[in-house]
Amino acid sequence: MRPSELLIPTPAGLYCPPADIHIDPVRPVARALITHGHSDHARAGHGAVLATRETLAIMALRYGEGFTSSQQVAEPGAVTRIGSVDFRFVPAGHVLGSAQIVVECNGLRIVVSGDYKRERDPTCAGFEPVPCDIFITEATFGLPVFRHPPAREEVNKLLESVRLFPERTHIVGAYALGKAQRVMALIREAGYERPIHIHGALATLTEFYEEEGAPLGETRLVAASERKALGGEIVLCPPSAIQDLWARKFPDPVTAFASGWMRVRARARQRGVELPLIISDHADWDDLQATIHETGAGEIWVTHGEADALVHWCGTVGLKAKPLHLVGYGDEGEAEPELAPNEATPSEAPP
Repeated sequence: MRPSELLIPTPAGLYCPPADIHIDPVRPVARALITHGHSDHARAGHGAVLATRETLAIMALRYGEGFTSSQQVAEPGAVTRIGSVDFRFVPAGHVLGSAQIVVECNGLRIVVSGDYKRERDPTCAGFEPVPCDIFITEATFGLPVFRHPPAREEVNKLLESVRLFPERTHIVGAYALGKAQRVMALIREAGYERPIHIHGALATLTEFYEEEGAPLGETRLVAASERKALGGEIVLCPPSAIQDLWARKFPDPVTAFASGWMRVRARARQRGVELPLIISDHADWDDLQATIHETGAGEIWVTHGEADALVHWCGTVGLKAKPLHLVGYGDEGEAEPELAPNEATPSEAPP
């Protein structure tokens, strides 16, 4: 079987003709496989959805129980045959329930990574490399400038600032699904025992993570009347809220933002971030390269992000590669925004 007979890019997303099914489609389709619950990959309105139990639950929380006409749980590692194709979901390490999708037919194996990271995350299962013929990878941070420091070091920066400025509220912008809960868990691992205060927009998913056993410690919803009394406390909120009137009601707030984009100083300045925290749920440049090597794939397809740079690197190490030019990923409200080309320069990166 030729690769183009097993998976092809279409305006709706990756399509598998032998199974008549799409992977992370960007528009409603009859049947869909979903890698994880972020809104640029998981959309409502499909006829039938196959995904992990956690991803299905997250979609129901975000879109309502009627987000699809039919749903089926993909057990991690179990094979589901659709038509002549075998599908298998393997942990991707991105957020709770995230999975790579292994696609096999007539001796050809293609792995669709979805979004993934390689650094340990106490709130979700870690990435598991799968040997394959073709590896389809994201490249959100597919430029050499993006080399993420250990997340625990960034959290230590936050806690040191809290210690140095005990009268100021530290407001941390973090994406509602995955990033906010990971930051909370890392704060707990660093020994912080005080309650962590959260914006209402984070409440539903944080409660779900707690029900799933994530070690988040005590969390408290921020009440409008209490904001002036939260000096010295840590408050998590959606990234948009750190520049909102909501944030100005706290005592002399220190604004922080947990994102891989904080590697670029211009991005931090544009958002008015005083304390950038380089914490990402995507693989950085080095981890993208290491993962490609680990899969043993002879051919690499790049779905979204900085595809051209990663495709070029593949060529330098003797790997066949191509960009798929899929659209609709990485530009949803909760997804990390695409970086303007003139912002991704090494001269702007912090040491």
